[in-house]
Amino acid sequence: MTSERIYVGSYTSQDGGGTGIGAGTVEAMEVAVETTDPSFLTRSADGRFVYAANELDAGRVSAFAVGADGGLTLLNDQPTGGAHPCHLQIDPSGNYLLSANYGSGSVAVHPIAADGSLGEATQFLQREGTGPNAARQEGPHSHQVTFDPAGEYAFDVDLGSDSVHVSRLTPDGRLEEAGRLEVRPGAGPRHLVFHPSGAAAYLITELDSTLIVCSYADGKLAVTQTVSTRPDGAEGDNFPAEVLVSPDGRFVYGSNRGDDTIAVFAVAGDGLGVELVQTIGSGGSWPRHLAFSKDATQLYAANERSDAVAVFTVDQSSGALTATGTPLSWPKPVCVLPV
Repeated sequence: MTSERIYVGSYTSQDGGGTGIGAGTVEAMEVAVETTDPSFLTRSADGRFVYAANELDAGRVSAFAVGADGGLTLLNDQPTGGAHPCHLQIDPSGNYLLSANYGSGSVAVHPIAADGSLGEATQFLQREGTGPNAARQEGPHSHQVTFDPAGEYAFDVDLGSDSVHVSRLTPDGRLEEAGRLEVRPGAGPRHLVFHPSGAAAYLITELDSTLIVCSYADGKLAVTQTVSTRPDGAEGDNFPAEVLVSPDGRFVYGSNRGDDTIAVFAVAGDGLGVELVQTIGSGGSWPRHLAFSKDATQLYAANERSDAVAVFTVDQSSGALTATGTPLSWPKPVCVLPV
């Protein structure tokens, strides 16, 4: 069982929810700071600051200073200009925080000051579009913002319009459109992760339980393969959430909410093909988020509906997962941030 320090984001407004961001280890956790619905967390490259998406109707992003004991002190917060922000990413320069507003289908860009605090937004970018799933794709639903390994392009994934928008972030903090990947109608793309080589990317879809493999170069994604995140014969509703790639690029991991499993894929040498090699119980119910330990020998699964963060060892030769120890009990965990 790992003893490294982690922060845990959660839904505090749900029945049985907690009061803020947890800090500690999987053996012992306490509230680091009280804040409402901190559903996604990220940390500055120097480790001095943590940022949270406050997933509210009137969305906000919050900045915290990290104390010597790992405690968090609120610096300030800023409105995202949209509803229900669910993902954050600091740009490679460290100058801007980007957030995805799921409810309203928009992206906000906030400058980061030298003291870690957030300035007023330099851009609020409203996306447009719909998809064939009337219940889930009646409008745009931005679910993630991320960058390619070279830091040259930004990507915001829109579940509502079955799109991945590609942009350049200007020095003055504005996203300028550079391209767009349109995937199969009704797929509901959720999260994107890049192979460490930079030549491939993996897009997990929430509405049709697939992993889409793409080639990548110069800001352009092209689909090379689509595979199920579920084994043959799986039945019932399922809604994948998180996708990770191992640091050596040999394995991809995805979470299945509904099946309550973690899918493990072996990756071809060029990164452009995958094969499902394992599905294992997530250690709870509704695994919304996955994260590697800092040395990538462990994997955390935040099981939202069972109030549990499970830990798995990662076999470095096969990529296979093995559950270890007793899951950490924490109310409505939806993000794990190792520190």
